[in-house]
Amino acid sequence: MPNLLSRLPAPQDGAGAAPSDQAAQPPPVFDRRSLADIPGQSRGTERIGSPTQAEGGPTLVAPLGDQGRITGPATAVFGASLFTGAAQSSSDAPNPNYVLQPGDRVSVRAWGAVDSELMGVIDPAGNLFLPNIGPIRVAGTRVGDLQAVVEGEIRKVYTSQVQVYATVLSTQRIGVFVTGFVRSPGRFAGVASDSILDFLVRAGGIDPGRGSFREIAVNRGGTTIARVDLYRFLLEGQLPILRLQEGDTIVVARQRAMVGADGAVRNNYLFESTARANLTGRELIELTRPLPAATNAVIRGVRNAQPFSRYMSIGELAQQTLLDQDTVTFVADVAARTVRVSVEGSRLYPSVLVADRDINLCQALDHIAVDPQLANTDGVFVLRPSLALRQKRAIDDALDRLERQLFLAPSATTRIAESRTAEAALITQYISRARRVQPEGTLVVMGNDGTCAPLRLETGDVIVIPERSQTVMVQGEVNAPQAVVWREGWSIDQYLEAAGGLSPRGNRSTLMIRRPSGFAQLSPSQPPRPGDELIALPYLDPKYWQLGTDLVTALFQVALAARVFINN
Repeated sequence: MPNLLSRLPAPQDGAGAAPSDQAAQPPPVFDRRSLADIPGQSRGTERIGSPTQAEGGPTLVAPLGDQGRITGPATAVFGASLFTGAAQSSSDAPNPNYVLQPGDRVSVRAWGAVDSELMGVIDPAGNLFLPNIGPIRVAGTRVGDLQAVVEGEIRKVYTSQVQVYATVLSTQRIGVFVTGFVRSPGRFAGVASDSILDFLVRAGGIDPGRGSFREIAVNRGGTTIARVDLYRFLLEGQLPILRLQEGDTIVVARQRAMVGADGAVRNNYLFESTARANLTGRELIELTRPLPAATNAVIRGVRNAQPFSRYMSIGELAQQTLLDQDTVTFVADVAARTVRVSVEGSRLYPSVLVADRDINLCQALDHIAVDPQLANTDGVFVLRPSLALRQKRAIDDALDRLERQLFLAPSATTRIAESRTAEAALITQYISRARRVQPEGTLVVMGNDGTCAPLRLETGDVIVIPERSQTVMVQGEVNAPQAVVWREGWSIDQYLEAAGGLSPRGNRSTLMIRRPSGFAQLSPSQPPRPGDELIALPYLDPKYWQLGTDLVTALFQVALAARVFINN
């Protein structure tokens, strides 16, 4: 095969060594860039190619951090996980951002020039009265700033030698009503420093099938003082600062339009619309964050009481209006412009080729560097996973036919029935072993004369370049299966004799030679070459074996597909 070695010096006749002047030359330089990385002008005309079986049709892609994600429609409502935990009891020590208000209890301790301690409640005017100091305005002060405010007021009277320590003991207890579409509406106790989320959790959380995460109202004295959209908290961390008071009411409105998203997205949830009736495609794209591989979307829903389905690009989806209960599946639906092929066996480099998807084997071999003294360039073959699956089905079909004939064939006489019983015992063992054989998906791409077939490559193919061998493997129905050293001028009979000769079930008419490339030659007339396999298939005399034809057919399929020979 000349093109595989186009970058390497050819071996010399006789000893097979290169001349001394060539031996001193540096090793050949291989362009390590993939074919797809070479600029278009350097590659010549761009080749569009056509889709292969592996590239056809849309595919679902999972995020890198969630490869175990279960494919299918989304079932979880976005934000529902806020209320999956148990309700937490209120803490007497508020957080540093809590703003003090009348009714909160504060402790102040001063020592040095003056020694005093006070535990008091902030009065309705928002002041805390300190002896010898007077009233100090503390309402509206953050808990984290209380120490500095009190210390500053005391130092106005005692300018030196005074140390101050101020802290909040507790905030006032309040009762807040939570109603609307929550799991357990009612009145719940807490403290003024608790947030609206704390009271929603105590009410069991928002009902994910009926309640709204985007329309929550806080009423006080018959007036709505705040509206809360939990999506702003979930996406941006923004939550209104509310000082809840005794008698406030939190009302969760009914659920707005709900749209599901799944497939090639980071957020596969059910999302609630900003409006009551619909959600725009652009809003859904911003919420779901499709993966870079996502190119198209499938919309399913109901329009005018009829099933509705549309397939469109991501750009077209952004212009669509999605209605309540629609589902959108994001898919990757674009044919790859390249194929990725692995290279194994006796090669120098590379181990992976990335090329235009319409490249054929002969063209790819030009980009593989080998040592001509070691590589058997006439024995190249290709392993294709998709072919291995088809070979496995073919073997199973052949074994199924064999079983049907074995158990369903009628017997005219008692002697024939006894013969079939003896056959069944042996053939059943063979079928059990043959079903465990895993085919390799071998493609014979080299002719008997070493010519390369222009096979179009697919992603996942493995190009195998076997090493040169000086032996002939003799196996099958011989007395001593083994590797025999190849000798010039030896005949087939001599190789069989070196392996102990044919066994009782062997016959000269059932010999087969298989080349390293996988090329099989039945009833060979020429002796094997170095690296060949000489296989003696079993000879089943139809006078004694009623199922001989089907059994030999199954033997051939197993031997050729899996490159193994089951010897029973």
